Amino acid sequence: MALRIPRVLLAFIAFLTISALATSLKAEQTRHHALSLIGTPKYPADFKHFDYVNPNAPKAGAVRLHATGTFNSLNPFILKGDSAAGIGLIYDQLMETSLEEPSTVYGSLAEWVTFPDDFSSATYKLRDEARWHDGKPVTPEDVIFSMGTLKAGHPFYAQYYKNVVKLEKTGDREVTFHFDVKDNRELPMIVGELTILPKHYWTGKDANGNTRDISKTTLEPPLGSGPYRIKEVNAGRSITLERVKDYWASKLPVKLGQDNFDSIRYEYFRDSTVAFEAFKADKLDYYQETSSKNWATGYDFPAARNKWIKRELVELKRGQPMQAFVLNTRNDNFKDPRVRRAFNLAFDFEWANKNLFYDQYKRVSSYFQNTELASSGLPEGRELEILNEVKDQIPPEVFTKPYTNPKTDGSGRMRHNFRTATKLFNEAGWVVKDRKLVNKKTGGQMSASFLLVSPQFERIVQPYMRNLERLGIKTSLRVVDVPQYRRRLDTFDFDIVVGNFGQSQSPGNEQRDFWGSAAADKDGSRNLIGIKNPAVDTLIDKIIFAKDRADLVAATRALDRVLLWNNYVVPQWFAPNSRVAHWDRFGHPNQLPPLSVGFPTVWWWDQVSAAKLASAK
Repeated sequence: MALRIPRVLLAFIAFLTISALATSLKAEQTRHHALSLIGTPKYPADFKHFDYVNPNAPKAGAVRLHATGTFNSLNPFILKGDSAAGIGLIYDQLMETSLEEPSTVYGSLAEWVTFPDDFSSATYKLRDEARWHDGKPVTPEDVIFSMGTLKAGHPFYAQYYKNVVKLEKTGDREVTFHFDVKDNRELPMIVGELTILPKHYWTGKDANGNTRDISKTTLEPPLGSGPYRIKEVNAGRSITLERVKDYWASKLPVKLGQDNFDSIRYEYFRDSTVAFEAFKADKLDYYQETSSKNWATGYDFPAARNKWIKRELVELKRGQPMQAFVLNTRNDNFKDPRVRRAFNLAFDFEWANKNLFYDQYKRVSSYFQNTELASSGLPEGRELEILNEVKDQIPPEVFTKPYTNPKTDGSGRMRHNFRTATKLFNEAGWVVKDRKLVNKKTGGQMSASFLLVSPQFERIVQPYMRNLERLGIKTSLRVVDVPQYRRRLDTFDFDIVVGNFGQSQSPGNEQRDFWGSAAADKDGSRNLIGIKNPAVDTLIDKIIFAKDRADLVAATRALDRVLLWNNYVVPQWFAPNSRVAHWDRFGHPNQLPPLSVGFPTVWWWDQVSAAKLASAK
């Protein structure tokens, strides 16, 4: 006898079927080939290539670049050791960053991504053709392994992916990231930045039969899936990468016209001065100039005069980092914001720009310089509402005065600045006795030690030190090699260093690592300043959980204003253009990407120019 199903149950089954169908259709409709935190991605799903590449660029040639210091590891995913330059070229990520659209990515290893309206998870579909260099497919298991490994291996990843609490394989080629929070618009995108590692390689055995351990340094060339593989390693001196000719992604729209050199070699030098001499002698092909003095006076040599070397000023339409003298607030001397402001008053940028920088720089005045995220004027609207929530925890000047850096007339006479600085020191408990600035309670002299890795900075720091000494401060300067410098930064063993805090135009989780209290005592974090400020923590969360772009902009401006008025750093400068020099062997698109010089990614070997140069020499 046939089973009779009640009408109510039939209706319920029909409802479930329709709901499941609707959910399925919705999932199809929300598969994103690209993500943007600012607007709509420029390129549609069927785009052919980025506009800033030459899709017909020749694949040829070798390029020689430089790095400073040394290296002892090919594992960049842990805090231990000093990893070699260029390692990132052997790996792929789920999404590829656009060099012309801020905070925008396109599918690379991943074909698409989908997520619910509350941003509580993100599901990525891996491309069927994605392969490791050994021919094995990239799998969801690799993605799951990578997230767990990176979070365990380095404090940056642990903080950045703090809200990723679970990964699961949800299809043959699908993996889902689960988050412990909702309404964090950034999370589905930043998990796409994850570098994917081969689980079968790192859990396998090396040539000696030993099980590999990704928590340790290694000089064994690791397996990757990217456009290059490691060809040769000369420990501490050089690393050479070769183009993977059968690279699985070479025809993808996000890769076409890129990664054009057959080989890329990084030579290591003690410092940039020695590297520049190697460049002049045609031992290096490309040099990105960071010294204003060298750019103005250092290119009067035969190869430059003969036009064998090209120099280009490349205008980039991107935000500028907060480059600054970082005052380590873990040091008792720097805990008082009045002391930190006094240190800013002692820095004569106008004199330095005129006498040291050939007027090539502008002063940094925001942690989000040259973007809509930078604070200006007095807070109003939504920004004011956000600041009022932490009103009792932030400097009152936030509400009454726009932040400005101290200024001088550039003459070197700083009497007004010195008087103001001395007054601030007095208010903070420091007085001048016998030309020494001493603590009223302890009698100890104020001291400040500068830690540098580049000798080029000595000529900049020394005039600053003389100004500090005029205020009664005992100063010292030490230049160390790259490994020692890295170790001392990782363990916050310094008084003052030069910091560089680069920002995207859509800030988010990384702000915790820059300024969050939880990162202040974690070795290897980017909270070099040592900030432990509950108001800052609150504002970071406002950024991370902003409901839309307008809310994000308001929260970021509020954070910028609070960081500035706490005087955590002595802001330095930025160059409006990138200064690049190269031997005339290369070609590049007529219009370089607006967010990057794009070297070597979108440049190529120009056989005709290279032949002419060889003939001329």
